[in-house]
Amino acid sequence: MDILILVIVLILLAETSVLFVKSLKNSSAKKSGRRKVFVDTSALIDGRILDVAKTGFIGDDLLIPRSVIHELQLLADGKDGDKRALARRGLDNVNELERVVYCNTEIYPDESDRTPVDDKLIKLAKQNHGLIMTNDFNLMKVAAAEHIDVLNVNNLATAIAGDLSIGDIITVKITEKGDKRSQGIGHLENGTMVVVDHAAGSVGKEVEAEIIRFYQTVSGLIVFAAVKGSLPKNHTKNLAAKSSAAKSKRR
Repeated sequence: MDILILVIVLILLAETSVLFVKSLKNSSAKKSGRRKVFVDTSALIDGRILDVAKTGFIGDDLLIPRSVIHELQLLADGKDGDKRALARRGLDNVNELERVVYCNTEIYPDESDRTPVDDKLIKLAKQNHGLIMTNDFNLMKVAAAEHIDVLNVNNLATAIAGDLSIGDIITVKITEKGDKRSQGIGHLENGTMVVVDHAAGSVGKEVEAEIIRFYQTVSGLIVFAAVKGSLPKNHTKNLAAKSSAAKSKRR
């Protein structure tokens, strides 16, 4: 019983310490005039915002409108299994963001009505001279038209993806099968999707793959590759020549 009480006391002390540190940071943030960043549903579901926040790179106030929380709750209670899982991950990310000491995360009490969430985000950003954090392409376009700055995690991931070239060999863990029968899908450490030919039978395993090409979408960069050794020799030589030429141009 004494050990149990001690554990409970230590947990309470840890929680109090986190809240105290955050209160100090929040107080200094108000004095320094940090930017107000309104976070949308897509950014919370994506999850990479949490990884970035934990590094300390986000020095702004992250404001999550209640309408965004409500939208996540509706999706989490919906009939679509995939959307349900994503929404629950988004809600978990909200809870985790509130515990990150490097940034001030608050639930913003916006009005509860039938106004679309995207319209509310635009209105809040304009009223508070703030920014919007989103991965939603359409919302980005509307924000640009309204002269509102946008933070996009996909753009950040693309910018730090590294100097990958056609013909490079990468190691990637295959997490699921692709649309085509022979394809497997994995992700680089920065979240970039990798579609690997001849890897459908390697789900749950790491494979060495040779990069074939890149494809830039509105949602981010996609890397296409093939399991190492599965390409014809001539094809490999051609890839190496293209890679060498591309690197020479960059120099």
